[in-house]
Amino acid sequence: MNPASSASALTAATKRAWVGHWLMAVAALHTGVAFLLLHKPLFALVERGVFNSVGQDPVAAATAWFLLFGLLLALLALAITPLERLGDAAALTRLGWGVLLLSVLGVLLMPASGFWLALPAGWTLIRRGHGPQR
Repeated sequence: MNPASSASALTAATKRAWVGHWLMAVAALHTGVAFLLLHKPLFALVERGVFNSVGQDPVAAATAWFLLFGLLLALLALAITPLERLGDAAALTRLGWGVLLLSVLGVLLMPASGFWLALPAGWTLIRRGHGPQR
């Protein structure tokens, strides 16, 4: 393979690997919204000493889950990007179904939420998993 064609193949693969980056942006937005809208409950958790600071407080629990979900989404995005670049069809399909079903459930439970932003990612991962193999 000549250098021009290998550079072209690398560029094409990199251009196709957008889902992990998209989900990382959604995770960053989600975490930013947590700090912007929930800064008072977050600071309260810190003031309580972090360990066992949620207790029975539903606002504290929702705040903790909101922040933790953003971090978990970032970890998922970090795993998806190399799988996209490798073209691991089976893993992309499984993750795609997981992302899609979680997003649909989130949209059903909370229509006024950011779950809508993950729907295209899930759908794309499923399509990539069933697309032509490289």
